[in-house]
Amino acid sequence: MIEVYAHNYMKKLLKKDSLLWPHNLTLSRLVARSLRRRDKSTFQLEGSNPNDYWLGVLVPLCLNSCGVVLVVTPLEKKRLFQVEIPKLKNEGFHLAVWEGLEPPTDEKVWVLNHQEFLNAYDQNSLCSKQLIFTEAELLTRRLREVMSIEVSSSDWDCLRRAYPLAASALVDLHEDLTKRLFSLAIRPNELIRMDLTNIFALTDLLRVLPQPPKPWTAVLNAITGGWVSWAKLDYKLLDWTWHLQPLEPLQTLHQLFVDNPFITLSSLSENEFISFDEIINVRVKLGAPIYQDPIRLFVPCRQPLPNTECFAEHLLDQSRRLVLGRQGLTIILLDDDHLLRGLTSELAAEFGKRVVFCSTAPDSNGIICCTSQWWLATYEQLPAPEQLIVALLPISSLESPLTAARVEAFKKKGLDWFRGLLLPELLSLLPRLVSPVRRNNGRIAILDGRLRARTWGKNVFDVLQPWIPLDRLLPD
Repeated sequence: MIEVYAHNYMKKLLKKDSLLWPHNLTLSRLVARSLRRRDKSTFQLEGSNPNDYWLGVLVPLCLNSCGVVLVVTPLEKKRLFQVEIPKLKNEGFHLAVWEGLEPPTDEKVWVLNHQEFLNAYDQNSLCSKQLIFTEAELLTRRLREVMSIEVSSSDWDCLRRAYPLAASALVDLHEDLTKRLFSLAIRPNELIRMDLTNIFALTDLLRVLPQPPKPWTAVLNAITGGWVSWAKLDYKLLDWTWHLQPLEPLQTLHQLFVDNPFITLSSLSENEFISFDEIINVRVKLGAPIYQDPIRLFVPCRQPLPNTECFAEHLLDQSRRLVLGRQGLTIILLDDDHLLRGLTSELAAEFGKRVVFCSTAPDSNGIICCTSQWWLATYEQLPAPEQLIVALLPISSLESPLTAARVEAFKKKGLDWFRGLLLPELLSLLPRLVSPVRRNNGRIAILDGRLRARTWGKNVFDVLQPWIPLDRLLPD
């Protein structure tokens, strides 16, 4: 009966507001059915963003919220409390939510961010809970971030103080690692991959130390179980920070997904859940691409490839042309730190204070030079941009220890690591990067020569649809 009630309530809301995502009616029935049957369900919602399908999820939860855990980002949580729950209240719906660190004792939706979700898992507080994940296509990345471990010099000091008898051995280990890492570096502030051969002596020592302080127990578990680690060097202080991240965080939580019912909602195909195919019993592809005005796309022919000597000069020349005379905000995305800082300096020399580096306080006609991840994290704090310049396609670099380790894992399985890993990640990222500009009817420029020179460039053009070519830069 919960499906019928959810359907009827949702139908009334759609009659009052015709601008609501039309597939919420079907989604509400699907979510209600999964809640009642405690299914393991994945819903791929085409042509949507999380703000579209909130009501389709929350209306069934108003009717049945027993044992439900809703995992959201801080930004989604803010919208949930400030927009969606008040909207439901105005329509006579009351959704009881719980934000405590301990699970609720009555029928409330337990709202957790990804770090709190991980803590609840470690404390065995998720037994028999029904899990709901929004933006599931980003779940792996977000879990990897909250599961990451960072070891600094202060952590080494803490370990030495906790075990004075082993202090001399720990000092020698740290000094030996420091010399080895700096000898491997070919440029300042480099990331150096660390494997078991680098830290073999440390793992032996940690195993014999009873109850080492945080984060050393987690470090010992990580380096012996499918994690990648690297050192970030600081040449100014002749120091380094040790970073560890899991290659496949969902595999760490595999048993949780086997034991618990769950609902995942995504706007893209959920490649992250391929390993769970045998346990998923409901798969639904819902919706269709929503009509959008075509965006103007500037991709000059015969652009140089990123590995050519003239590429940096090409970026500067084209960026100068694109920025000249613009009245609105321009975003320049470049995920290569060396190229990004060089381009920022060159543009600042010509355009002055208009050019800023990763700043949320630009001029009205400002030029923000930043990375794609910075842009995704902060675009809602900025005015709508007039144009977005993608200087380099944001393909994960093999210089990243994490990417290199993931590629190695693909190679060991005999898989196509570019078309099976890096290209799908690029295609899922690009629509999110350009959406703020699309909503503002701005224009996009892509200055990476690979877009026309490589066969996979067609996939990039397809994922940016609808668009119209901008062949010449003319005054508006």
